[in-house]
Amino acid sequence: MTPDLLALLRRVDTPTVCNAIEVVQGKRGFNAFTRGTMLCSEPGQRVVGHAVTAQIAALAPPSEPPEVIRARRMAYYKAMHDAPKPSLAVIEDLDFPDCIGAYWGEVNTTIHKGFGLSGALTNGVMRDLDDMPAGFPVIAGSIGPSHGFVHVRSLGQPVQVFGLTVAQGDLVHADRHGAVVIPPGVIPDLHAGIEKLLATENLVLDPARAGNFDFAAFERAWAAFEKART
Repeated sequence: MTPDLLALLRRVDTPTVCNAIEVVQGKRGFNAFTRGTMLCSEPGQRVVGHAVTAQIAALAPPSEPPEVIRARRMAYYKAMHDAPKPSLAVIEDLDFPDCIGAYWGEVNTTIHKGFGLSGALTNGVMRDLDDMPAGFPVIAGSIGPSHGFVHVRSLGQPVQVFGLTVAQGDLVHADRHGAVVIPPGVIPDLHAGIEKLLATENLVLDPARAGNFDFAAFERAWAAFEKART
């Protein structure tokens, strides 16, 4: 991923990336995206980076010895610290859909931002919305007040977040709409794909935003749009 592509991905929203992937692939049917409504702690922000994955649970106290839980917790933070940047935490809450433990609050978001991560994606809970550091968006499944018995259960394996499978190292784009995993094969052409998509959409948007947009103008614009789009 070039610096120019990274900068562009940080400017555009996730639906744009989702559509641009189909432009690069030359067909519809891309399906590596989340399903359902998610919540974003910073609705205007986007998160781009390689996934660092883990699983957590919070409904019940951990059954393993405390020293095992602590060692895994420290291994988790070391993995987050050492991850190649840009990266984001992708955390599956195994209690889903009955998640009650907010792993993402003021403390954890501040730690992860300090480690240089770009944000977090989870099917679980977030809290402390007024106290999270700016510039570290969390895209989560819900909001709640408690941390429950939250603890790390595993590290580095593929995880499931709202129907999306994310593996360690996958390139993820996420915002208030949800998340997509960007296929490695489209990355070399994704910058051009995004630019082509935006130019194609403007074939309709520019006339629609101008004055005197009558049905005849719509027909001309839509014909050009259909000819150009995937």
